[in-house]
Amino acid sequence: MARQDDQRRDIVALPKAHLHLHFTGSMSLATLHQLARARHMELPDKLAGGAPLDLPYDQRGWNKFQRLYDVARAAVRGESALRTVVDRAAAEDAAEGSRRLELQVDPTSYASSVGGIEEALDIICDEARAASRRHGVQVGIIVAASRVRHPLDARTLARFAARRAGHGAGEVCAFGLNSNERDGHTPEWEVAFRIARRAGLPGVPHGGELLGPDHLEQVVRHLEPARIGHGVRAVEDPALLDSMVARGIAFEVCPASNVQLGVYREVDDVPLLTLLAHGATVALGADDPLLFRSRLADQYRAAREVHFLDDVRLAGLARDSIDASFASDEDKRRWKRDVDDWLAST
Repeated sequence: MARQDDQRRDIVALPKAHLHLHFTGSMSLATLHQLARARHMELPDKLAGGAPLDLPYDQRGWNKFQRLYDVARAAVRGESALRTVVDRAAAEDAAEGSRRLELQVDPTSYASSVGGIEEALDIICDEARAASRRHGVQVGIIVAASRVRHPLDARTLARFAARRAGHGAGEVCAFGLNSNERDGHTPEWEVAFRIARRAGLPGVPHGGELLGPDHLEQVVRHLEPARIGHGVRAVEDPALLDSMVARGIAFEVCPASNVQLGVYREVDDVPLLTLLAHGATVALGADDPLLFRSRLADQYRAAREVHFLDDVRLAGLARDSIDASFASDEDKRRWKRDVDDWLAST
């Protein structure tokens, strides 16, 4: 039951920033079908419809997710497909009240179909600028290295990202590290993150979802993140959590991902309230709606319906997401005034 002081304002109308959304995973099922048809590609039944990761708790896990993600990524080939993914991500986020979207991509995954890594990144950045104008949501790009590739590749990506650094639409706003936390040796990516920071690109690596606080501490120490992708398992070490909060590291919390990957059994097990109780800056994210079948507004609905946050606290989460974004200070102030207006509405 919702709290009595929850006025049940429209979640979609709440101005917010979306800071954890992956490129291929951002697609709707309809977009995936469109791109697959263009390639005469047959999708497996598990991916083509229904809930592909709707499995018993003890059968969930990363490998099932990664296999399906790889199939979906194979449908994204060529300039038109890259532009379609960016445009649809912007349109769908705008429809959910996003003022700022920071879309995360490893351009290496799409390079072969457009002539190279830089060509892929240029197409994505150009479309992000155009889609921002069309849909009224500011789309920044996060360039992310992958743990399944060599750390030297990450240094190359960091240099490509550095040439396109900025706060505005279509500019690269941060540098990340994604894929299975169990892969690779985290300190080996330290140099790539240093290259990015020197160019003014904050670090936003994944950590603290599949692995616990011991690995999360390595991510914090070696990669010096401004935000952490997930980070929920910091609650298992309150001293680490408090130190991250003290350093101003924001948490990109993606409840649907945590449940679908088997980190937690149910959404109410996701430690959102614990993070907030420790003073953490939390930005809710959808991660990979294509596979998790849950978009950004759904995460806010879960915060209301499952964690019983009233509208005042939901507005606080929206402000946190805006503050944790890498938009300009002027844009942040404007969007937070929009949040105040939402809260003042009846």
